[in-house]
Amino acid sequence: MSVVEQLVPAGTWNADKLHSSVRFEVQHMGASMFGASFRDYEASLVSAPEGLALRGTVRAESCDVQDDQLRPHVMSPEFLDVERHPELTFRSTAFRQDGSDLVVEGELTIAGTTRQVVAPARVGQPVEDPFGNERVAVALETVVDRTDFGLGWQMDLPRGGVVLANEVKLVVSLELIKEA
Repeated sequence: MSVVEQLVPAGTWNADKLHSSVRFEVQHMGASMFGASFRDYEASLVSAPEGLALRGTVRAESCDVQDDQLRPHVMSPEFLDVERHPELTFRSTAFRQDGSDLVVEGELTIAGTTRQVVAPARVGQPVEDPFGNERVAVALETVVDRTDFGLGWQMDLPRGGVVLANEVKLVVSLELIKEA
């Protein structure tokens, strides 16, 4: 058994959404970061003798855009295209040790386009909560190019530059509870 598999005891672990988050950040007009979270998602981690497997599904329409005028644009075919592609998904293909770092490789699907991604990961030590549940934390963070997923909307600024950067930081923080 590798160091990676030793991090999480065998079993199926499901996200506790009260103590987890799935969000993104993108630079807006070169001046600040625009960010949003998804409210409706599921994630599970399976630890078995053959390795770890992480899966997640996000309901695209649950993107918490805090502006009623911007929300329809984010939901439109120019971005998430929620009518044709109601879910974003992730499926790990490998967990591996890279020196002292843990790396997760997997397939990310956004707006119907699937790309391979690599994300540095942190896995916490399993703990028992006050109610007898076993919990473990998994945090992933990576940067993807939104245009690789067909999210190509852009607008030039009058004095140069663009409204949105192509690089989008994805941040997933999961607190998972082991199934009984």
